[in-house]
Amino acid sequence: MGEEKKKKRHSKLKKFLIMMVVVGILFGCYIRFIGILGIVVKEYAIHTDKLPSSFDGMKIVHFSDIHYGTIVDSKKLEEMVKMINDLRPDIVVFTGDLYDESIELSDKYKEEIKDNLSKIEALLGKYAVSGNHDYSNEGYSKLIKESGFTYLDSESELLYYNGDTPIRIEGYPSYLKDKPDYKSYEEDYYTISLIHEPDGIDKLKSNSDLVLAGHSHGGQVRLPFIGAIYTPVGSKKYYDEYYKVNDTDLYISYGIGTSLLKIRYFNHPSFNLYRFFVD
Repeated sequence: MGEEKKKKRHSKLKKFLIMMVVVGILFGCYIRFIGILGIVVKEYAIHTDKLPSSFDGMKIVHFSDIHYGTIVDSKKLEEMVKMINDLRPDIVVFTGDLYDESIELSDKYKEEIKDNLSKIEALLGKYAVSGNHDYSNEGYSKLIKESGFTYLDSESELLYYNGDTPIRIEGYPSYLKDKPDYKSYEEDYYTISLIHEPDGIDKLKSNSDLVLAGHSHGGQVRLPFIGAIYTPVGSKKYYDEYYKVNDTDLYISYGIGTSLLKIRYFNHPSFNLYRFFVD
């Protein structure tokens, strides 16, 4: 009788282990092949009384962390570009990591990137900063400029939209790989700051109203009620999609590509759309 009980226990244990292996295999297949599919547009309404009334209705598209050559190829980039153009944005911004340090960019890859990004249309302009991975391959600023973007390397521009009062857009390179020259300004214009690592918001000297960042990927793997499992240095303090930091709105794009591992869970590739409403 004791021997029969042992056999039943062994049989149950064996079934449990088989079930766990099957669940593990299914989970692995999902995060590797299903979780990386598609592109999600995350829409946010930004209400402010600091913007000139002429900017009411303005749309900004914000994408980040392409990591070209990981899960992103020319077809994926083409899909993203079409989605962006369908939204008819006024401004398009890119917050870094066009490259991935694990990928050696060939001339073919560079041509594919330029061919696709140059097709992005924006009424007021396209702006970009560098991410930490962009220092792994030469020629990032050249390529991004050839794609029609203004590369902001500790620089700013004033933008006008249906009126005489401008807003300021400023951008800084990766502080993990570079030495950004953070600025302060006398003129109190509505300021949009582009950075790569979201933790860099604490380094800004300008009175930014809106900070847009990337880098965290939202953790790539997220669990319900828990959120990000792991985030890289530079996004240890800020890594989720939105934070209110003093009087500044910080939004983080979870990106299109992947880094380290080609996996995503509860976190499909995405980019952000901001619609402005002047109160």
